[in-house]
Amino acid sequence: MALVVISALAAGVRWWQQREHIAEGPRVMDGRLIHDFPEVDSAALSAEQTRIVDVLRQQFDEQSGRDKYSEGIDEPWCADFVSWVMRAAGQPLANPNSGSWRIPGVYTLEEYFRGQDRFEQGNSSYTPRVGDVVMYSDSSVFHQHTNIVIAVDSDTITTVGGNEAGESGGVAIHKFRPSGTSGLVGFGRLGTR
Repeated sequence: MALVVISALAAGVRWWQQREHIAEGPRVMDGRLIHDFPEVDSAALSAEQTRIVDVLRQQFDEQSGRDKYSEGIDEPWCADFVSWVMRAAGQPLANPNSGSWRIPGVYTLEEYFRGQDRFEQGNSSYTPRVGDVVMYSDSSVFHQHTNIVIAVDSDTITTVGGNEAGESGGVAIHKFRPSGTSGLVGFGRLGTR
């Protein structure tokens, strides 16, 4: 009898966690969700990095939604958001399949960075920098996803991404430890080494 009660309780907890995940969007990756845009010391950043942080701050404050970044296409828009931000910051990407500034998929985003020799494996010793693009696989908390680094502190990074917050997505900020994050595919470097 006790085993039945324990099993039912465990199933209930799993159901509740799954229900919360669906209701609130993706869970925080080995870290925490940040509710206010953090202060970023631009003195240590390049002009390109500063522009990216400024655009991300503006988009976080505006919370414009999918259509702005996806050109009105109804699709998961995290890669659209990354593409839009990079173009607005003067660092446009180029879809390797169409030449468009908009890269609507994480796999194609990875293909772009690999083709530019700007891809770093997630399990390498690479230390990400502000402005780098993070890519995740289906096995991550976010599933297949991407966002942009805005701060690096010792072994943690802070990222801003689209389609991350709430039931219908939104622009959100997360702080986490890349080494403790399963499903982290790699980083697209902002520029050359």
